[in-house]
Amino acid sequence: MKAYVVGGAVRDALLQRPVNDHDWVVVGAAPEEMIAAGFTPVGADFPVFLHPETHEEYALARTERKTAPGYKGFVFHTSPEVTLAEDLARRDLTINAMARDDDGALVDPFNGRRDLQQRVLRHVGEAFAEDPVRILRLARFAARFDDFTVAPETEALMQQMVAAGEVDALVPERVWQEVSRGLMEATPSRMFEVLRRCGALARLMPELDRLWGVPQPPAHHPEVDTGVHVMLVLDMAAQMAAPLTVRFACLCHDLGKGTTPPEEWPRHLAHEARSENLARELALRLKAPTECSELAQLVAREHTNIHRATEFNARALMRLIERCDAFRRPQRFKEALVACEADARGRTGFETRPYPSGPRLLAAFEAANSVATKPVAEAAMAKGAQGPAVAAAIRHARLQAVAQALDERLDDA
Repeated sequence: MKAYVVGGAVRDALLQRPVNDHDWVVVGAAPEEMIAAGFTPVGADFPVFLHPETHEEYALARTERKTAPGYKGFVFHTSPEVTLAEDLARRDLTINAMARDDDGALVDPFNGRRDLQQRVLRHVGEAFAEDPVRILRLARFAARFDDFTVAPETEALMQQMVAAGEVDALVPERVWQEVSRGLMEATPSRMFEVLRRCGALARLMPELDRLWGVPQPPAHHPEVDTGVHVMLVLDMAAQMAAPLTVRFACLCHDLGKGTTPPEEWPRHLAHEARSENLARELALRLKAPTECSELAQLVAREHTNIHRATEFNARALMRLIERCDAFRRPQRFKEALVACEADARGRTGFETRPYPSGPRLLAAFEAANSVATKPVAEAAMAKGAQGPAVAAAIRHARLQAVAQALDERLDDA
């Protein structure tokens, strides 16, 4: 029985990147021997065990055989006779098919170290085509390692997989798992570029795929192409270290521009409402978390108004704040402002420009939110106000606070 560190831990160590956890492969052992050695079995589909002290995962060396379409159609085989090379051969990319033994010696039967040095994402073998999840994983690695390129033969294989319908067998939960992880990488646009080139994006997210080639007014969008713009926005959100909710909202904020009739280009009247509906549909299909879906819909609907906040007086700002449900959902409102800043700066030549609309709206909200509503309500009720009249008194007090914070005279209109 011999254990080897495999996969990401070996890859990241060679890249001199932080190694957060270790996966192990055990050669020459049976499940009974692992249990006798104190390991705890946890694998549902094949034998995986937790180390009694470190709690790291130790998997028995295995081979796999494709038995049905999709990513679940596999039969796994484990036995003490399965070799390390056979186990590594079933992995997705050469850079993930390396191992180290107890002495630190590198086991690299598929030249993964060479591909690391040459910055290439390359499939290990033809078995790559048996699992469509590997397309998503490769795209995610492209987002993480933004100076790597996809090997031409690997890209051609992915195109063949898409044409064969393999991607259509992916279930939403698995797609979201990989997409959400890719969104949180350093350069998330790379994930969607890889998916688009191989044809997978058109199958998984047609709402997003059709944005490429749709023009916008050059005066506001020097990059012109809507798909290019959305990718710039997404990468800007990553530069701003935005959370997943914000990044998904950035991805969805302009989906409606893909449904603008070509005769109306480059203008996109009422694209906000169409974007809101498409963001809702996409989130529902991917089974994205509720907080991602809700923020995406809010940003899609209101981003144009949020951008115009510097033009709004106290009353208009108050209406916008209320439409965003900011008093009940203050954190979501603040995340919407972050997404809109990424949208404003995600344009060619606008990357370092300030975004005054965000601070103006935030100052207005904080002024309104600082109003102690209980005394206002009590004073209104003491004068006989009830229900809507009490709410109107609270709203007026908040509006006055906004006007005062902005040093603006509040008219009686």
